[in-house]
Amino acid sequence: MIHPMLIDTATLDQNLGREGLVILDVRGKAAYAFGGHIPGAVNATWHEFSDPDAAAKGLLDPHLDRLEQKIRALGVNQDSDVVIYSNPFDNWGDEGRMFWMLQYLGHARLKILDGGWVKWTTEHRKYEHGVVTPKPGNFKAVPNPDLIIGKDELKKIVRRPHPETMIADARSLEEYAGKELSGIPRAGHIPGAVSVPWNAFLNPDGTVKETEKIQAGLDDKGLHPSHEVVCYCTGGVRSAWLYVVLKLVGYQKVRNYPGSWWEWSREFAAPVEKDAKLLHKIDGAEGAKPS
Repeated sequence: MIHPMLIDTATLDQNLGREGLVILDVRGKAAYAFGGHIPGAVNATWHEFSDPDAAAKGLLDPHLDRLEQKIRALGVNQDSDVVIYSNPFDNWGDEGRMFWMLQYLGHARLKILDGGWVKWTTEHRKYEHGVVTPKPGNFKAVPNPDLIIGKDELKKIVRRPHPETMIADARSLEEYAGKELSGIPRAGHIPGAVSVPWNAFLNPDGTVKETEKIQAGLDDKGLHPSHEVVCYCTGGVRSAWLYVVLKLVGYQKVRNYPGSWWEWSREFAAPVEKDAKLLHKIDGAEGAKPS
């Protein structure tokens, strides 16, 4: 897909070393330092920006100054061109989480590397090992409340008719249906949510599918660009990737719920639904698999 929010591997390769370019590798630290990374890339994971005092791991650190300092430490200036990449097949949409967070905090010049580390290495492009420590930047955070939603506001939406707002569950179909998972207080989904699994939008080479194919899939879910869409998952990571996908195909009103199921399922006053028929179908299909 060609889109202003994406950059292809050839274009990034041609711009390596350019002043004002910051490349963010959002894979794990070991993969970055020892497995190789794009030359000049700095490393950060979404966990580093989470609220250290919250049980719901996806919630952002409420101290804006701490977020700001961590982003500055990556070499990000107000006018930096930031390119974010990960391994599209070995993460939870981490590049989308970083994109959404930086956009929420007010950084405008953002792109995701289409195909990420998978396509970069498949094409045998240059890489390096070790850790890059940049000169601190001057980024100033100015949050955009239109890109985020909290538990209390979402509860109000759920408790009234909301034809103008769709709630999209980016988790797997099993999680949506209500399959019990260790560490999650309650299984199920937010009432009225539709299942839009986050990992349905990539080609075999890790690049994003064409707009027409994505939109056809969203149409099947009842989503339309005229809707406001609230995305959630377990910790606001897969849902942030869905946020990016929706933005890519022209949805204007999209918000991410960073607390997501980690937070929602812990409050027993927050309503939960299960899909018994779907869960039975899933369990039946799993039981029919050859051993």
